Amino acid sequence: MSAPSYWLHTLGPVTPRPPLAGDRDADVAVVGGGYTGLWTAYYLSRLAPHLSIAVLEAEYCGFGASGRNGGWASGLFPVSEEKLTRRYGPERASAMHAALAGAVDEVGRAAAAEGIDCDYAKGGTITLARTPAQLKRAQSAKGFIGAGEASAICGANDVLGGIYSPDCAALHPAKLVRGLAAAVERRGVAIHEGTRVRRIARGLVETDHGTVKAGTVVRALEGYTARLAGHRRNLAPVYSLMIATEPLSAAEWDRIGLRRRETFSDERHMIIYGQRTADDRLAFGGRGAPYHFGSRIEPGYDRVPAVFDNLRDTLTEMFGIRPEIAYRWGGPLGIPRDWMPSVGLADGIAWAGGYVGDGVAAANLAGRTLADLISGTKSDLTTLPWVGHRSRRWEPEPIRWLGINAALHATNLRDALERPRV
Repeated sequence: MSAPSYWLHTLGPVTPRPPLAGDRDADVAVVGGGYTGLWTAYYLSRLAPHLSIAVLEAEYCGFGASGRNGGWASGLFPVSEEKLTRRYGPERASAMHAALAGAVDEVGRAAAAEGIDCDYAKGGTITLARTPAQLKRAQSAKGFIGAGEASAICGANDVLGGIYSPDCAALHPAKLVRGLAAAVERRGVAIHEGTRVRRIARGLVETDHGTVKAGTVVRALEGYTARLAGHRRNLAPVYSLMIATEPLSAAEWDRIGLRRRETFSDERHMIIYGQRTADDRLAFGGRGAPYHFGSRIEPGYDRVPAVFDNLRDTLTEMFGIRPEIAYRWGGPLGIPRDWMPSVGLADGIAWAGGYVGDGVAAANLAGRTLADLISGTKSDLTTLPWVGHRSRRWEPEPIRWLGINAALHATNLRDALERPRV
């Protein structure tokens, strides 16, 4: 498979847009052609159509996490509402989570308005509790449901309860990002693919095909931020890997459920995530791949056979099936030092990211927020807690490598200790 994910493979070969043809000027230069950059360009072009906007993408739109993720447009945020409340107060914490929940609907609304058929299905999400320790955690959470109700949604083995939230939609991420790129172009935004950005500064973007002078520069690189000069320690690129099965039979789906295409996970510490695709596959992923020294990002890191085998074994353990695996892939996501995503604009440079893997809906919210900030529009979005937040930088190597990988091993150990002994 030449495409870097099942999602991209289903869309066929990519015909890249032409790269930047030498130096140019723009009002706004957006660095990164994924969800964050494209949503920013989309909403800004609607809000301020007089602005000239250029999107600069090293590969092609959707090459990164936007074309490889689990297809969850969710209201999840990596910082709990309790922590947000302690730091920002109950009103602002509640506003943050309400805005993310609203972003789930906005993704569907905008896709429909632009004629983007991205297999959007808002069935919600369920987090299963399948051990006594997991059940104890789940029982204190908002949206807790009992074993019978949870099993009726997702027919996994050993279900003791679960947490259900309506604020999630399953979708085909590559269809969304490719459709969004086309919608942005229709609004007059220039997209330059095959154009790697080397350095950004106030009013300036240096690429391998020329220099763009712009009044505002938007950094929207997420897991690839570490490749940008001077930004290696801003976000740690940590890999998440996925598999997709061959289509399952009607009998298997009768037992598994997910009839409204609810997304699913469980209460283990090492994150797993899955969805029923529109063509009746299980697309399933999880963390566990190592962090690479120096925040390196390489194509070979997308494939870790031991992690793929573990993902397949987890599906077998959860559902009592041994599915044929049709696709295997992975990619880096961006993790800030305090796990707090952020959006901001200062001294002509805007940024958004650090979604810790929950970026499909969050990037939409970030794009709308950046559009308001850049255009000078005052709104409820520009007062949300993540606006202007600055995470402290990750430690230098080798401390960063030792710390992140030690945390991964500790997370696996915690899950092992919570498994019932037979």
